[in-house]
Amino acid sequence: MRVSISNDNGILIKYRNMRIALDPCKAIDTDLVFVSHAHIDHAHPQKDDTQVLASKETTLLAKERGIDIGRTKQELEGFELIDSGHILGSRSLLIDGKILYTGDLATRPRAFLNKGKSTKCDILIIESTYGKNSFHFPPLAKLLDEVNRLVSDLFSRGIPVVLMGYPLGKAQILSYLFSSWDPIYVHESVQRMNYAYSKLGIKLRDFIPYQEAVEKDLLKRRPWILISTMWSGRTNFIKSLKKRYNAVTIAFSGWSMEPNYKYAMSFDYAFPLSDHCDFDELIKFVKECEPKKVYTVHGFSSELASYLKRLGYDATSLLSSQKSLDELF
Repeated sequence: MRVSISNDNGILIKYRNMRIALDPCKAIDTDLVFVSHAHIDHAHPQKDDTQVLASKETTLLAKERGIDIGRTKQELEGFELIDSGHILGSRSLLIDGKILYTGDLATRPRAFLNKGKSTKCDILIIESTYGKNSFHFPPLAKLLDEVNRLVSDLFSRGIPVVLMGYPLGKAQILSYLFSSWDPIYVHESVQRMNYAYSKLGIKLRDFIPYQEAVEKDLLKRRPWILISTMWSGRTNFIKSLKKRYNAVTIAFSGWSMEPNYKYAMSFDYAFPLSDHCDFDELIKFVKECEPKKVYTVHGFSSELASYLKRLGYDATSLLSSQKSLDELF
């Protein structure tokens, strides 16, 4: 069986007389589009007549962000959606029991999210955002202990705290993990996604919106926590919070493992709470899948492919705009 795989407008697979587009970045003429999750670098409007495969959560969350990904379905013969653990509704795609595309992947359970699931396959297309052997994330319990100790110290001195993460996915994890603190306010972008999660069965605490707190002059009563979208410390919004309330910023991203990340972004603190696999988790996932061929995409794809080759895998980095690669199996 011949399979053709290319990476230009997302991943395009030609298999069994079908053209299957995986997370295309714009509308495409194809037989099927798969949307792995609702982050805006993956979810895009499609043509009216395009058949789209996505979870119901992805469809709803995309609409909440103003993106209609089209006429979606959750089931299709020969295709299996598998929980990828990245955000609510994120899925990997198994094609004909042979080709696995992970989309963005996290195999570490966090709050209300289960870990992403592996499965045996012949061809594995795996994201490699943190596919370099310097990204090793600490256990979640250790990270939470460190952050809670920091917040406790700041609160004891009357200093408010801004917890920052992406408004869809990370911010809901933060809303869950740190809900025992009080008072907590949320940026409007976070509140909107928290409400969308609640409609999908994930019950999060009903926090006071930031704008309401401003209007009621609640921020003068320090300390407090604000859960916010990820802003650089140099933005006017963060500068204002620092100037008016002496607020301290704590950001959450796997990129905080990079030594200069905190300083480049002007954060006070940064912790590696990620919605992706770290390096060791990527390697473990590949071993569990037992693929005959591995394609790495995004992030440190070349580094991950090189390491997998040293382990004995037939691994190739599928770089953007790469020409079609053919496989026989």
